[in-house]
Amino acid sequence: MQRRPYESLRSARWFAPDDLRSFGHRSRMLQMGYGHADWMGKPVIAIVNTWSDANQCHAHFKHRVEDVKRGILQAGGFPLELPAISLSESLVKPTTMLYRNFLAMETEELLRSHPVDGAVLMGGCDKTTPGLTMGALSMDLPFIYLPAGPMLRGNWRGQVLGSGSDAFKYWDERRAGRLDEQAWTEMEAGIARSHGTCMTMGTAATMMGIAEALGLSLPGASSIPAADANHIRMSADCGRRIVEMVWEDLRPTQLLTRANFDNGIACAMAMGCSTNAVVHLIALSRRAGHALSLDDFDAFSRRVPVIANIRPSGQRYLMEDFFYAGGLPALLERIRCHLRTDARTVNGRTLGQNIAGAQVYDDDVIRPLDKPIYAEGALAVLRGNLAPDGVVIKPSACAPRLLQHSGRALVFDDYPALKKASEDPDLDVTGDDILVLRNAGPRGAGMPEWGMLPIPTKLLKQGVTDMLRLSDARMSGTSYGGCLLHCAPEAAIGGPLALVETGDRISVDVPARRIHLDIGDAKLARRKALWTPPPARYERGYGWLFDRHIRQANEGCDFDFLETSFGKPVPEPDIF
Repeated sequence: MQRRPYESLRSARWFAPDDLRSFGHRSRMLQMGYGHADWMGKPVIAIVNTWSDANQCHAHFKHRVEDVKRGILQAGGFPLELPAISLSESLVKPTTMLYRNFLAMETEELLRSHPVDGAVLMGGCDKTTPGLTMGALSMDLPFIYLPAGPMLRGNWRGQVLGSGSDAFKYWDERRAGRLDEQAWTEMEAGIARSHGTCMTMGTAATMMGIAEALGLSLPGASSIPAADANHIRMSADCGRRIVEMVWEDLRPTQLLTRANFDNGIACAMAMGCSTNAVVHLIALSRRAGHALSLDDFDAFSRRVPVIANIRPSGQRYLMEDFFYAGGLPALLERIRCHLRTDARTVNGRTLGQNIAGAQVYDDDVIRPLDKPIYAEGALAVLRGNLAPDGVVIKPSACAPRLLQHSGRALVFDDYPALKKASEDPDLDVTGDDILVLRNAGPRGAGMPEWGMLPIPTKLLKQGVTDMLRLSDARMSGTSYGGCLLHCAPEAAIGGPLALVETGDRISVDVPARRIHLDIGDAKLARRKALWTPPPARYERGYGWLFDRHIRQANEGCDFDFLETSFGKPVPEPDIF
């Protein structure tokens, strides 16, 4: 491909002219010890690094950034590391979802305001993949996404542990009195043994895989364990490739079509994805001008089976096993018939070319299409008078008896009340009831991962391990069970979820894609007339901005003013 001239690069606007302002730019670069030969005539590459001392998933990024720089320098580019907010899923409160759009805004403005021609985006912890890529899509510079990679398998007393999934499982055992403190403390030290993201098919692994399926990462990059030497080599490869992408002017608007996003959905279904994939992929698609809807996810779920036998949809394996079995290229080759193989990717080749000949080395980890983990896709979208704009469930990780169920609602307006009630030995509840938590959606609480509502201790002691739970919250991708999530419209803006009362009957039919509040339209209308909105959660700051501009879950929870359709494109910055 013919290279563009140096004069056409963005960075040349800062450094090339013979004027006072460019003199200032050059002299300040010299102040830092760089020489003219470091940047003149070369693409300047931003490395947007979400490392921090408070992000366990990205603990290795302090070292990997040097590998990226090495690749950029080898290819004749000039690297500039630009730190961005680091969203640790475990430590950031009340929820990283509150700050996903903050990271997207920061990424877009970092790239726009600095003299850079392309970017390597370093992320992996749940919200960093969508946040980084959303911002870079809006800026429309050439970029490559570098995934952090999953951590190594957990281990405890000879048992393999999966992050999140086994924590939830054994916490219920502890609540039921079947696991002592010594065992719990040992598990605490063995469940997360290295840097890297959750090694279950949680949101991190899901979104890293989707980024690769979209064509935004190098082939195979998303499956490499963070502690593997292949991850170091992949990081340097990202640095080398982004320099060529700048010379080719391979920007997202030239790369991404609807085909890429269809591939992202198909990949998500086959992986047994996190329910969070819906929110993030819709947001990404709307940034790229190829808007997806919940109906698209449901349509793919009808025809693409879950073939990755990875917890929590699978019963046995983790992401390290997935890598050894062939990784994402092997899974994509297995579902080739469901993919748009002509979609282009960041390495300049099509997805079909990238996965051609990829082999599966363990048919129990990556199943054949005729022996899936779950015959339909990982997710299903239900609608009805309780969720006109949809509610999402992960049937592949749900007890089969709950897929068609009617039960009595037990309603909670906030999480503290739910938590207190769940420990009450005299709580009026049975395993056939449906727990309901509301005011936990985007505007109600920032949409935290509260959707895997705790099964009451009373039921755990009776041997109940799953029951239907409904909320406008999200849940961790490492979670499992009969959880109905992202109920839209949310309760905080007057959605029907706000009108449910304890004792009402709710009917759920996953095969029919239906959810219904069985109280009659007249009674529902009377309750709506009496409803009053809750007080504003934030009266200043970023939360105030979030509350006024956040979209609903079925629309991707992006800010309205950041979507592609909102206003004219932002111009290049003035330099005077």
